[in-house]
Amino acid sequence: MKILVCVKQVPNTNEVKINPKTGTLIRDGVESILNPDDDNALEAALQIKDQNEGTTVTVISMGPPQASDVLIECMAKGADDAILLSSRAFGGADTWATSNTIAGAIRKIKDYDIIFAGRQAIDGDTAQVGPQIAERLGIPQVTYVEEVIKCEEKKLTVKRQLEDGYEIIEIPTPCLLTAVKELNTPRYMSVGGIYEAYEKEITVWSEKDIPVEADAIGINASPTKVFRSFTPEPKGRGMMVEGTPKEAAVKVVEELKKKHFL
Repeated sequence: MKILVCVKQVPNTNEVKINPKTGTLIRDGVESILNPDDDNALEAALQIKDQNEGTTVTVISMGPPQASDVLIECMAKGADDAILLSSRAFGGADTWATSNTIAGAIRKIKDYDIIFAGRQAIDGDTAQVGPQIAERLGIPQVTYVEEVIKCEEKKLTVKRQLEDGYEIIEIPTPCLLTAVKELNTPRYMSVGGIYEAYEKEITVWSEKDIPVEADAIGINASPTKVFRSFTPEPKGRGMMVEGTPKEAAVKVVEELKKKHFL
């Protein structure tokens, strides 16, 4: 069995700040990490590999040269090899152009059974790239997977998370699954794995190496335009009302009248 995992290097959003004058993200000095949902996707692939002899896991990422750091991390956790899609031509891509590029790389790979991806990236929160890749490849997909129940030769049985419950879905391979955090707990890198990862060579492909048209990648092929990024204005401090329920209700009504809501 051959499994592909789509991963992304993202800024650690706990430390990202927005320039109040320009409205853009301040990325200087901000740590870059493996996107959390992608880490769950990788772990799901590695668990299948652990349970099925002969299974290989390949990680794919699109980004600048420094994105190789997350690919090394993935290999240190157990992935067999890695492919980095890196070129200035890919720069500024939105989800439409990004999925075109990644789907092109997967077409070049040709042979695969399962594609795993994270539900969404924390720097965009669109949850669009995974489903778009499946549509471009013409393969079935299941999003929001919280459990891989059974993995057989030509089909998978998975549990799909819903807001008010779940679905049990049987899906033929090749297919694409997007992972949520409830799917598993990602493993840590091992010392031996780190050593072996740095011994491996990451394959780097540009737009010249994959079957994509020049007008279908990068910023010029991206219909999405971000007008402005900003942080919401802080809300006013709330007021705590004490006393019995009746007393509290009277106080609330009085305050609402003061503010002319009543």
